[in-house]
Amino acid sequence: MQDIVNAVMSGEAVREDFAALTVPEAYRAITLHKSETGLFSGLAARDKDPRKSVHLDEVPVPELGPGEALVAVMASSVNYNTVWSALFEPLPTFGFLERYAARSPLTRRHDLPYHVIGSDLAGVVLRTGPGVHAWQPGDEVVAHCLSVELEAPDGHNDAMLDPEQRIWGYETNFGGLAELALVKSTQLMPKPRHLSWEEAASPGLVASTAYRQLVSRNGAGMKQGDNVLIWGAGGGLGSYATQFALAGGANPICVVSSAQKAGICRAMGAEAVIDRDAEGYAFWADEHTQDPKEWKRFGKRIRELTGGEDVDIVFEHPGRETFGASVYVARKGGTIVTCASTTGYTHEYDNRYLWMSLKKIVGSHFANYREAWESNRLISKGRIHPTLSKVYALEDTGQALHEVHHNRHHGKVGILALAPKEGLGVRDHELRARHIDAINRFRTPEFTGS
Repeated sequence: MQDIVNAVMSGEAVREDFAALTVPEAYRAITLHKSETGLFSGLAARDKDPRKSVHLDEVPVPELGPGEALVAVMASSVNYNTVWSALFEPLPTFGFLERYAARSPLTRRHDLPYHVIGSDLAGVVLRTGPGVHAWQPGDEVVAHCLSVELEAPDGHNDAMLDPEQRIWGYETNFGGLAELALVKSTQLMPKPRHLSWEEAASPGLVASTAYRQLVSRNGAGMKQGDNVLIWGAGGGLGSYATQFALAGGANPICVVSSAQKAGICRAMGAEAVIDRDAEGYAFWADEHTQDPKEWKRFGKRIRELTGGEDVDIVFEHPGRETFGASVYVARKGGTIVTCASTTGYTHEYDNRYLWMSLKKIVGSHFANYREAWESNRLISKGRIHPTLSKVYALEDTGQALHEVHHNRHHGKVGILALAPKEGLGVRDHELRARHIDAINRFRTPEFTGS
């Protein structure tokens, strides 16, 4: 493994050098164990501790199949699906692996007593399987997490509709929180040259998700001048939605849960910010009853910030806690676009505000290859910036998951895999210098608390 690191670090190794490297028989990876899926039985989600369920194991290198690539992972990052995996919520991921394994002799590799998790990476291609022509050993890449087969017609207009669509590292094995990762070649994209390994690894899942949800015609189709309500605007997903709104000429109304996160949004350029904790919004009177008076107070506050206008788009991902308010505050004919339910999957809203005001609820899930590529292109051009706030070593992934689980983070949390330290892998120093303040925005002491 050290020979691989040395080749990457040299900055001089060429395709033939990487092709000549010996691929090790095993590698270190963050895993879940199938034998432990009952570890947290009877506990509430908030009481489950991912530090107890994740392991740093040495596992065999998987067989490389047609259309696939083996990547040396320099860095990865933590996403909410990684937290869900480690909590075995809403169900253990081993069921996903079993169903995928039943598809073909090749996919049978994924059904193992351990699951290598993680849905982001930045690294270097080591090997490619038969049929791969666009990528070669030595290519510096990032990976998005869409795994598709495209053998059915459904996915050929939008790959997210493929019946065999899966999220790599969550619904498949051999994910990115490891020294090596197995991906389909159609997951690969060029690494942004002005970013370090850990910076480049951090946007993949969340930036692509935000792009489809907000910008793409498959999502809200945001246009210039739109008022966009963004829940959790200082977090991993919302921080990219805020950037896409600003870059696209829209007006983000950023909802956050602390003064620190309000400061982050203002530093990104947002002018309309609501600190929901400071202003005391409580959309539920009790566990079973929502409080419409709070929806109305919230809508009034939004209009104060927009010059009397309601929002065209609501960027939803908290789910149960906020969905009733989201449907209420969207303008007549507006769109509520949702990609997750981090506070609960059962949404309740007053349907009168939907049907009588001709509003739309749009479901959005990750992104197709084109959407992910467009998002990565904007990052590579320095139009959208990473929101990395903190970086952990691979062996400390459990602690990183614990921090994200309890919302003790800002932006994204990175993980170093083969990269021996932070700050490596930058190739375009001129472009980096032009955007260094934005690149480091989430890493300043006032936002990290250090």
